[in-house]
Amino acid sequence: MLDPHVVVGIIVLVALAFDYINGFHDAANSIATVVSTRVLSPKAAVAMAALFNFVAFFVFKQGVATTIKGGVVSPAVVSVSIVTAGLLAAIVWNLITWYYGIPSSSSHALVGGYAGAAVVKAGFGALVGGGMVHRLVLGDHKFDTSKITIIDISVFILIAPVVGLVLGFILMVIVYWTFRRFSPSRVGGLFRKLQLISAAAYSLGHGGNDAQKTAGIIAAVFVAAKFREPNAQIDTWIIFACYAAMGLGTLAGGWRIVKTMGQKICKLQPVHGFCAETAGAVTLFVATALHIPVSTTHTITGSIVGVGSTRGLHAVKWGVAGRVVLAWVLTIPISAGIAAALYYPVSWIIKF
Repeated sequence: MLDPHVVVGIIVLVALAFDYINGFHDAANSIATVVSTRVLSPKAAVAMAALFNFVAFFVFKQGVATTIKGGVVSPAVVSVSIVTAGLLAAIVWNLITWYYGIPSSSSHALVGGYAGAAVVKAGFGALVGGGMVHRLVLGDHKFDTSKITIIDISVFILIAPVVGLVLGFILMVIVYWTFRRFSPSRVGGLFRKLQLISAAAYSLGHGGNDAQKTAGIIAAVFVAAKFREPNAQIDTWIIFACYAAMGLGTLAGGWRIVKTMGQKICKLQPVHGFCAETAGAVTLFVATALHIPVSTTHTITGSIVGVGSTRGLHAVKWGVAGRVVLAWVLTIPISAGIAAALYYPVSWIIKF
């Protein structure tokens, strides 16, 4: 059998490669609006997004990482081969959607791949049930963010973009009424400056939620290899490495997806970009505080649609938005399917 230390080392590198790909795949989420409104050049926007993706390491705790580590697949079932198959599936789906310019969710590709490999090994009982949403349905209103599960993650697939949409719409209406007596040039000048703040805030939220997901996966590998106890704190170096990898990936950019997010869904001006980014940032901050991994892609797309809808339904290109939604729907099952196909070949090579 291969040396477990060597295998785990290789898998950590694969996980960091996923985080790097996540960075350039999801860079569009952070910079599409600020680039499309021409507030920043693509290079300047990418640099700013990368900086704040990394700064998130110093701002957020590791709640989302803990959810991924123990809230998706039962620790008793997790093996190194399951994690590896899940990671490879997420990388494959990310590269496919990046190539075709489809704004899919890296987060849900990772969760789908991880869950799909576990189900092949041990059936659906391998997935962690219960969770905050389940407890609320049963009438238990005790607020406990330490027990977030795949059920909560699945529910927030729907909730996160809707919250972004509603907040984006409300913010845009407030701004319209507040500045209705101002000239367009004055409003444009003001929000070109404010959009720098909102874009930075969104990049901070993006890094805070997304980088932790990979950290949780790496922590799960260490537990599966029996290098750490299931309840041990996630090592700081793991969190740091994931934030750094994502920041470097963001520097690589993701121009195919930027075009879809920033230009094809609806036409944006600085005021629209500010409202969309602010709505998205608030949604991500709340989700991260609740320890819930959400899709930054879903969130910002919902915010853009909400902002665009204030100009009438015709302002949103619903055909493009529909294709984006279709990608969302397909991400988890396709990633799970890829992981399921990869699990047995991977487990033949990695036997623990």
